[in-house]
Amino acid sequence: MSYSDSDSSSSYGGGVDYKNFRQITRERLLHEMLGSAKTGNSKSTWKVLIMDKLTVKIMSYSCKMADITQEGVSLVEDIYRRRQPLPSMDAIYFIQPTKDNVIMFLSDMSGRSPLYKKAYIFFSSPIPRELVAQIKKDSTVLPRIGALREMNLEYFAIDSQGFVTDNERALEELFGDEEDSRKGDACLNEIATRIATVFASLKEFPNVRYRAAKSLDAMTITSFRDLIPTKLAAGVWNCLTKYKQTIQNFPEIETCELLILDRSVDQIAPIMHEWTYDAICRDLLIMEGNKYVHEIPSKTGGPPEKKEVLLEEHDPVWLELRHAHIADASERLHEKMTNFITKNKAAQIQHGSRDSGELSTRDLQKMVQALPQYSEQIDKLSLHVEIAGKINRIIREMGLRDIGQLEQDLVFGDAGMKDVIKFLTTKEDTTRENKLRLLMILAAIYPEKFEGEKGHSLMKLAKLTPDDMIAVNNMRFLGGSIESKKSSIGAFPLKFDIHKKKRAARKDRTGEQETWQLSRFYPMIEELVEKLSKKELSKNDYPCMNDPSPTFHGTNQSAAIHEAPAAHSMRSRRTTTWARPRNSDDGYSSDSVLRHASSDFKKMGQRIFVFIVGGATRSELRACHKLTTKLNREIVLGSTSLDDPPQFITKLKLLTTHELSLDDLQI
Repeated sequence: MSYSDSDSSSSYGGGVDYKNFRQITRERLLHEMLGSAKTGNSKSTWKVLIMDKLTVKIMSYSCKMADITQEGVSLVEDIYRRRQPLPSMDAIYFIQPTKDNVIMFLSDMSGRSPLYKKAYIFFSSPIPRELVAQIKKDSTVLPRIGALREMNLEYFAIDSQGFVTDNERALEELFGDEEDSRKGDACLNEIATRIATVFASLKEFPNVRYRAAKSLDAMTITSFRDLIPTKLAAGVWNCLTKYKQTIQNFPEIETCELLILDRSVDQIAPIMHEWTYDAICRDLLIMEGNKYVHEIPSKTGGPPEKKEVLLEEHDPVWLELRHAHIADASERLHEKMTNFITKNKAAQIQHGSRDSGELSTRDLQKMVQALPQYSEQIDKLSLHVEIAGKINRIIREMGLRDIGQLEQDLVFGDAGMKDVIKFLTTKEDTTRENKLRLLMILAAIYPEKFEGEKGHSLMKLAKLTPDDMIAVNNMRFLGGSIESKKSSIGAFPLKFDIHKKKRAARKDRTGEQETWQLSRFYPMIEELVEKLSKKELSKNDYPCMNDPSPTFHGTNQSAAIHEAPAAHSMRSRRTTTWARPRNSDDGYSSDSVLRHASSDFKKMGQRIFVFIVGGATRSELRACHKLTTKLNREIVLGSTSLDDPPQFITKLKLLTTHELSLDDLQI
């Protein structure tokens, strides 16, 4: 099956404007797919777009309805819904190459009375030969086909630098206690196909690296669970090899890097309290995807009205603040509101009217004149002021700063078992979920403390239910990562660290000064990506599927540099302040991101893709944005799903609860 050449392929130099991952995805859908159906006489006519359950999500993550309409689509339909015949209109099918979808398409377009005049079919991934043969067999359908192509685009672009493959049950199917290799292999094959379509879309050929199996010696039988990254890397490589033969202008030499990991590389990131605005919104507020419902004052003087808003990249305030610490975001919002009221006449009147009496006619006239622009700006600011205020109230009411401090101290070896026991006995009003998350972090660092009666005693002390303890005990299925084991053991004798008997799950990052309390934690992928970029990632622990071409960036290194991890720094506890210098340039605070946002993208280095099997976190997505600025390379995060802590805990419980579904379990 031939692949239509697209002008939206990635470029590094040559004067072509650099486009990020999501922009390329959007352009392919709109111009390469929808735009290509504008041929001949059909240029001026409206078309019907028909999709299945997966492809409609692919489209909605990258394009707005207005974008689709602009490309000549007047109606969007579900392939499995009964549809009205429109024999004078052409139809564009964007569907998965499944047997059922092909049958539905043939029933639409065959016979004497097809539903549509002409059909342009675009498959989201490679179509099996037998399905192509099935389409060709129907002689009434063939003349009605305007195009039959593989788009090779089967992922959700959830962020400008992030995608998911929509395998929500991957954790359960791949890491569960009862290993089912047939089911697991099927799951990995689907994930591999979808990851490969990312590289087909971007016309990138990656140098594929993966976490090696952690077996201690040749005599130990390697479990299916331990081989997940290896098997997935092989699956992706197999798809890419086929693309080299079938996709026009697909690169022959490596153009980027792909690092395949699984959730075992960092058990702690999915359950830590993350203090940036985006992550804490998802963690503490009731949200459905990007939707948030807030109350606005009634225009008629009645009870407050409920309004649904989207927290996404189209909102400039959200875009600026999403990776800022919540305290930083709160301060900035206060400043923005103050500045806005000072500079905006209509806002001054509106603000002043709360304390003053009747407005004069002149005042009302001025207010109306400024209203359209004022209304939109103040609505955005008011929304985020309300959200930040609500989050800060929850933080105070739940005592989250104390919990957050203990979590971070545990991870960096500044607190241990005694500190957790003291916390559980003195802070009995802590919510069940927060106590559960604390014990899960403890179990990741001190798994032996949960063996037998010890675990039962901790459960009683924390007043957790047996259902909660399933999540704690199931942490064992995620094992321990190579990196965390090394950093916790240390490379030198204890004389360098003689006073520190507590165990650290990661080491302090010397050279990176924290400007906010509770911003010390970092996900492990941050360290791995930096090592990969510097060509310091161990090739024993993270082998390569392909021997890179000699021209590949950085492959003249004969072997990976093996440096002994530094002894854990004896950093004292920081004072509990939420203040920061205003000229911060830490790479991910909002002021820093904005300062670097307009940098020359043409100078960007080759992309690095990181894929995590078993779900990624907001902190990992934020780390990719931070590293993009720091390394001057676009870092794209992929995963089977993007999970907030409550979702991750629910999924973890399913590893040993086969009779229940995701819908049945709540934390």
